[in-house]
Amino acid sequence: MERNELYPIFLKLHNLNVLIVGGGNVGLEKLSFMLKSSPNANVEVVAPKFLPELEALAQKHPSVKLTYKKFNRWMLRKRNMVIACTDDLKVNKRVYDLSRKRYLICNIADTPPLCDYYLGGIVTKGNVKIAISTNGKSPTTAKRLREFFEEIIPEDINKMVENLNEYRKTLKGNFEEKVQKMNEITEALKNKEA
Repeated sequence: MERNELYPIFLKLHNLNVLIVGGGNVGLEKLSFMLKSSPNANVEVVAPKFLPELEALAQKHPSVKLTYKKFNRWMLRKRNMVIACTDDLKVNKRVYDLSRKRYLICNIADTPPLCDYYLGGIVTKGNVKIAISTNGKSPTTAKRLREFFEEIIPEDINKMVENLNEYRKTLKGNFEEKVQKMNEITEALKNKEA
């Protein structure tokens, strides 16, 4: 049976430098998705022209910069991750090849073989965030799972997280003792009756 071997991480995009190449519908989708989860993401979007909706979105986020130029390799300097989503496969492939030479993680939209990472479905409720991956096979399934989790995760889960964080600060003992106490308190979550 095939297995999803992706390694999930949560990036602090306000500390990283992200480049998006492409100012059309897919560029808008990628930027929107990123800013929904990380509204202070440090992003530069490069394209000769932009959709008005993308320009309007960038105006609402001071950490987003629009550069009205064609992609050039020097634009990869001082980047941590790259997304290419132009309608020109040659440009996208060039972005990918140049990114790989610089050891940058890169995502070429709708081209799984040219992706070092995928942008999955995300559920956010306060401090709780769940990322969903289908290994790049079915964004629709990820969307449905996101909708499911948004519905079943209680709105007040953030209050529980904050209360447990305060309790955790009061615990004494070594690491293992603290973990055991936290496990005892949160056991009810695992055994919750439907």
